[in-house]
Amino acid sequence: MRREPAADPTGTSGTESIMQTHPTAQRSMALTAEALPAELRRTIVQLARTPRLLVACDYDGTLAPIVADPNAAKPLPESVHALRSLASLPATTTAVISGRALRDLATLSRLPSEVHLVGSHGSEFDVGFVHELEPQATELRTRLQRGLQEIVAGQQGVTLEAKPASVAVHVRRAEDDVAERVLDQVRSGPATWDGVQVTEGKAVIELAVVQTDKGNALDALRHQVAATAAIFLGDDVTDEKAFARLHGPDLGLKVGEGDTLADFRVADTTQVATALAFLMEERRTWLYGEQAPPIERLTMLSNERTVALLTPDARLTWMCHPGPDSAAVFADLLGGPGAGHFSVRPHGGNGAPRSPLPLGQRYVPGTMTVETRWSRLLVTDYLEHGVDAHRTDLIRVITGETTASIEFAPRPEFGQVPVRLVPEAGGLRVMGTSEPMVLHSPGVQWEITSDGMHESARAVVAASEETPIVLELRCGTEDLAPSERTERQRRAAADVYWSEWLETLTLPAVETDLVGRSALTLRGLCNTDTGGIMAAATTSLPEEIGGVRNWDYRYCWLRDGSMTAQALVTLGSTAEAEGFLDWLHRVLETLPGPERLHPLYSLQGTSLGPEAVIDSLPGYAGSRPVRVGNLADQQVQLDVFGPVVELVWHLAEVTGEVRDRDWQLVKAMAEAVSHRWFEPDHGIWEERDQPRHHVYSKVMCWVTLDRALKIAERYGREAEPTWGPLRDQISQDVIKNGWQPDVQAFTTAYEGSDLDAASLHVGLSGLIDPSDERFRATVNAIESELRSGSTVYRYRRDDGLPGDEGGFHLCAAWLIEAYLLIGRRTEAEELFQQIVDTAGPTGLLAEEYDPIAERSLGNHPQAYSHLGLIRCAQLLSR
Repeated sequence: MRREPAADPTGTSGTESIMQTHPTAQRSMALTAEALPAELRRTIVQLARTPRLLVACDYDGTLAPIVADPNAAKPLPESVHALRSLASLPATTTAVISGRALRDLATLSRLPSEVHLVGSHGSEFDVGFVHELEPQATELRTRLQRGLQEIVAGQQGVTLEAKPASVAVHVRRAEDDVAERVLDQVRSGPATWDGVQVTEGKAVIELAVVQTDKGNALDALRHQVAATAAIFLGDDVTDEKAFARLHGPDLGLKVGEGDTLADFRVADTTQVATALAFLMEERRTWLYGEQAPPIERLTMLSNERTVALLTPDARLTWMCHPGPDSAAVFADLLGGPGAGHFSVRPHGGNGAPRSPLPLGQRYVPGTMTVETRWSRLLVTDYLEHGVDAHRTDLIRVITGETTASIEFAPRPEFGQVPVRLVPEAGGLRVMGTSEPMVLHSPGVQWEITSDGMHESARAVVAASEETPIVLELRCGTEDLAPSERTERQRRAAADVYWSEWLETLTLPAVETDLVGRSALTLRGLCNTDTGGIMAAATTSLPEEIGGVRNWDYRYCWLRDGSMTAQALVTLGSTAEAEGFLDWLHRVLETLPGPERLHPLYSLQGTSLGPEAVIDSLPGYAGSRPVRVGNLADQQVQLDVFGPVVELVWHLAEVTGEVRDRDWQLVKAMAEAVSHRWFEPDHGIWEERDQPRHHVYSKVMCWVTLDRALKIAERYGREAEPTWGPLRDQISQDVIKNGWQPDVQAFTTAYEGSDLDAASLHVGLSGLIDPSDERFRATVNAIESELRSGSTVYRYRRDDGLPGDEGGFHLCAAWLIEAYLLIGRRTEAEELFQQIVDTAGPTGLLAEEYDPIAERSLGNHPQAYSHLGLIRCAQLLSR
């Protein structure tokens, strides 16, 4: 015996009793997941997430209720719909394996062609099967027919069912003594003949002349479709052979009473329909994702230690702990509500079908505090500043003149750790996490529910202007005591922190407010404790909806971090650059030489672990896989040294000096270039293909030496005598090998004729004069091949990955700068305005833009995009 589920602690007996008294009228009520045991629901959720799923079931007593007349056994419409819907999903196969003859099964069930039918207990896989019987088997079947006819002749209520390879004796309608007498005669007679296969079920015995075994049929189907997991549902003893073949992640579901090898049990065919419908919904959600909010409409909270994302309706959809590159506690963004969320919305009582859409969402000007407003309800969110370095406090304030619904569903470790919520006087304590976590919510009365693995808390509160409801999610502490400061004091401190910093910046005249928001966003991606700077706040937001180009950008790239810090330096803020350079110094101390630098590190400055996939998450809008870590950590990217030295150059221009340790860093970067500049590499775009001699990488090696020489000259530092000749050698190498006369452009790499927007840096960096006709020709070629309306693609070549991607905001920013350098200001202004128009309502930019679907793509908010916008606004303001 396999395990039997305990009674559902949430209770289903009420629904079951209604079903028994009003089976037809109440069927729709019963077809809800809550009608199933909690452990079964959890197992179905896991099964739904297998790569290739096989769904197989019996017919009589499973899809169709048992009736007195077998010819009147019709499947429940809900089960048929669920099977058809499952069959329509990719990587999902459905089948019915029945004891009925295949022709009779097809005629009676009327199941759609998408559902595979297997008859005669697994011996008939196609309608023409009878013609494949050997003559000896055909003769034996004829003998069986005659012998059984003699036994059942004159026996009231006993019938024969002739099948292509068997004959079945049904005694369901017979009196008990008649049934037992007939079955005994069959068992002691024809059932003992050589070559006869015997299968007994409920009130039926079947004699076949070929091997009949539902387990064999299930294995054959599994092999045919390469299923990674299977579910089988059945009610009869003949189904036990199928249950016996289940293993690993498979699921067996027994219908009704009786000993079984199945994992779980349901009461009747109505609960079968419920289980199939639940499996279908979970499978569809996992494959396609739930309706996902547009990426550009997600709004970021930050306190320079961690980040969180809100949907337009104030759902906390993404947050990691203890750091922003740790495992997610709330991953609704990538897995739907089951992956963790924290929602506040108007209460949908008084017959309202659903909560109304919010009237709007905005940042409080000059801060990282977010307000989401409905009629008569305001939700204010921010991450508190000034708390302990190992603690994160997210504060949510509810005010207004109506009732609000709150749902708190933390799911640590991307939902892979069971969670319990314990109500206490001050709020809720989250149990089961490696890091302590509490929700301070005095006065809120919580209702705790469970899905069998995780608990969630729900409450309805009355909001008012005079007495706001304050919810404080405290991560990294067990403290549920009231804060020493009022909520207003904490909010004021957080707001002043951001607004006072913003006031120190010198913002351009063009799009001043949007540039200010971009500056706040870049600072929000900085880590005040380590100096590391994230490339983006998220992982696995797709470059193509439904595609596989989903990467983890929550780490610190040398290139991205340097460019982000440089953008802030040009606005007048130097602390981020100094912190980032200090972070890089600490990284270098762990290496035998600067040429051994990896392209990226954790925010703590440590190497990344191996890239992994979270199989349990369906991904944003069904875009899988969801990745943690980044394989680019192991790549060779020779361009990373240039942005570091350029950052030191810009920092010195603002501060008027070069710190001694930063000069040592410059020398280390130049040393790395001298050792490796001539190697092929994976390039700025981190292609998972063979290394090439990328033009952009060579240009950045040139930039490393060029800026190092300028720093030495301007600030009285001693340059190495080899730097000048090597700089000239690299320049000549790029001009000789990067320019392709047939294409009339500097191409992606020395090998090939494909174009890359990054090659614009031949002129943007100053390696060649922007007035050089070769630069103008390169701009024209990239515009022609890579620009599409409001965006610019990185490249159009085959990079070894399936699918497509959007255009990159950063590439569009490069083209704008190139337009300005060659005197095409009108085109620059038009393209810049198109970038501005793609920003979300709170002013945030994702990595990419799809000009066809007119939607944002990629991780969000993206540092590249915001630093590109800042650069363009500065240039256009001159």
